[in-house]
Amino acid sequence: MSSEQEEENAAELKIGEEFLKAKCLMNCEVALILDRKYNQLQAMSGDPMGQVSQVFEKSQQYVKRFSRYRNADAVRQVREILSRYRQAEFELCVLGNLCPETAEEAKAMVPSITTKERGCTDENIDKMLGDVSLIKKFE
Repeated sequence: MSSEQEEENAAELKIGEEFLKAKCLMNCEVALILDRKYNQLQAMSGDPMGQVSQVFEKSQQYVKRFSRYRNADAVRQVREILSRYRQAEFELCVLGNLCPETAEEAKAMVPSITTKERGCTDENIDKMLGDVSLIKKFE
């Protein structure tokens, strides 16, 4: 095991430079992208299922099933709220996909949100989760 691997620790947001810079998507964002692609295929062909691979179809079903938000405005708002609270991309996606209800749940799912540099107290985390849950109520 290399020393680089030993130093990585997701709980402390030490996950490697490539991963920190990567753009992550929530399931609901992937669902919107796949729906657009499906609609494009449908417009180009009388038989869209003939042009859609089984992997595409299964992927689309999966992200729809596990998407917490359905419309594009709600998806955009969730990303904006979580970004405002300075969540890293992968943290944002975990929180957006799993929708924890309490600070304790959020910290169990994403321990790195409590790093001192960001000053995320339980109160701040609860406020962030409350802001996100309001979107779901009004969707």
